[in-house]
Amino acid sequence: MWPDMELAVMRGIRPLLDGVRVTDEIPPRVETLGAVVVIQVAGGADDHISDSPVMDVSTFAADRSAMWALAERARHAVHALAATVAGGVVVDRVETEQRPVEVPYGNPGVRRAIATYRLTTRARTDT
Repeated sequence: MWPDMELAVMRGIRPLLDGVRVTDEIPPRVETLGAVVVIQVAGGADDHISDSPVMDVSTFAADRSAMWALAERARHAVHALAATVAGGVVVDRVETEQRPVEVPYGNPGVRRAIATYRLTTRARTDT
């Protein structure tokens, strides 16, 4: 059984992003909070032992400087998952597919950056 990678990544990076809301949905009033949103965008490929899910990690902040600072903190947090167990999932590797780039959000009070990561994980052995 393959794990819920959004949940695993959120659980893995939350302790590394103290004071930041980490979720899988854009929270209300994101312009006043700042947030990191984790979404699995591709299922990856598996060989029945390892899987390689692709995750988008979006960072939201009120201004450009805060957005870039949060994007860099999130990038370090995601890469720190390599060679660990995150949310009960063994993460062997983390690779950046697309470094953080600013993507317009449609609200002038919010700046957003999105980065894409490929994780190499192992299948759960739950029975």
